[in-house]
Amino acid sequence: MNRATLALAAPLCALLATALPAQAANRSSSVSASADSYGTKASYAPQQSLRSYQQPPQGFVPVFTENVSRHGSRAATDSSDGELILKLWDQAESESQLTARGKEFGPKVRALLDAMAKVGYGNLSGRGRSELAGTAVRMEKRLPGLFAGIARNGEKIDVVSSGQGRAVDSGQIFADTLAATDPALKPLIGPVRTDKDLLYFHKAAGGAAYRDYIANDQRLAGTLTSITEQPATHRAASDVLRKIFKRPFAQRIVDGEFSSVGSAVDAAEAVYNLYGIAPAMGDESPGGRGWHMDRYISQRDAAWFGYLSDAEDFYEKGPGFADSDITYKMANVLLDDFFKKAETAQDSSTSSADTNTLGAELRFTHAEEIIPLAALMGLPGSTQGVTAERPYTYGDNPWRGAAVAPMASNIQWDVFRKGDTTLVRMLYNEKETAFRAGCRPVAKGSKFYDLDELERCFGRTS
Repeated sequence: MNRATLALAAPLCALLATALPAQAANRSSSVSASADSYGTKASYAPQQSLRSYQQPPQGFVPVFTENVSRHGSRAATDSSDGELILKLWDQAESESQLTARGKEFGPKVRALLDAMAKVGYGNLSGRGRSELAGTAVRMEKRLPGLFAGIARNGEKIDVVSSGQGRAVDSGQIFADTLAATDPALKPLIGPVRTDKDLLYFHKAAGGAAYRDYIANDQRLAGTLTSITEQPATHRAASDVLRKIFKRPFAQRIVDGEFSSVGSAVDAAEAVYNLYGIAPAMGDESPGGRGWHMDRYISQRDAAWFGYLSDAEDFYEKGPGFADSDITYKMANVLLDDFFKKAETAQDSSTSSADTNTLGAELRFTHAEEIIPLAALMGLPGSTQGVTAERPYTYGDNPWRGAAVAPMASNIQWDVFRKGDTTLVRMLYNEKETAFRAGCRPVAKGSKFYDLDELERCFGRTS
């Protein structure tokens, strides 16, 4: 949480602390040792085998595909976490106050910072490039008939991004991989263009009310402070510090002697953040063997800090408070675009080789867009808001950053047609996924939906 937001929290902090259920204050019951500890920094993995997808109903053929993807794994956006913890590490080293494990920590952090600086802070790592390339290859393998038709008919493939470097690069890698898979596609793929209103909406004009909420909403600030400022957080911070520093030095950090550098929680969060970004930088580690930052934070403590990270994302980007849609209403611009492109595919003639026909729409963006869109669409894990009286915990809410928006997370609609009927199948992180409750598939258990039914279900019919 940023410090400006924390400053607003005081009036509500004490009140909301009493509203936290017991399970949120008990680390052993509210978190588990799992990939959840990485939150939205989790690396990407497809969630379904290529061999297990449902076949469309008889006679339906693919005519269009569209997606929105988060950028791939990346370096940290800056060096602040490494610099903070290294200031403390250097002081401890000068006083011979490092544990045996702590002695190897400093050189490893410096090597990780050097690797990220070489990649470029915020830029795609080798893993991130592989994630995007793999997603492109699997898309083509799922829809070989579609891409063969795109090449045969000279249809266009549109690539659009937020304009931020890692999103632009993700789109380019995806497009280049499609072209390498089928060279006939190369002249049909347009250059990566920018649409900030569509794919960076949290920073565009449409996100003004949202930005005011983040900056000024006292209920938000108080809730996040109450979640963060639990005794469990301070216990976890002490645990983390004692893995690196000898107890007397760790206690001095806890006591505030180095407050000009950061608090004990700041220092522990810096270690956690380095742990979280390390898998994204695995290709850049010595010999590609990984950074093994889990040596410096226990799984239990990583899971707790992962929960805190998830709580912030849940309230600031996800389902948030059940009585408000401020965190995800702005994603309507992106959902509208999905529908508009699908409707255009529905209206296109199957017999004409119109050079203006769009065969695929490929969009590349950020977690700040994927998470609200998932909440707006009611995707799995993103359906349950909370009240002030029952704040977000792992124990009673399914939302997990690692599942909702890991690196390279994606939502894809495949459009199929037979005569005048158009069907849509959705993939979420490459898993066939039902549309939200109230949308009726073409048959029980089917993952295919009539486009007219989806328009009814999402309230797009007049």
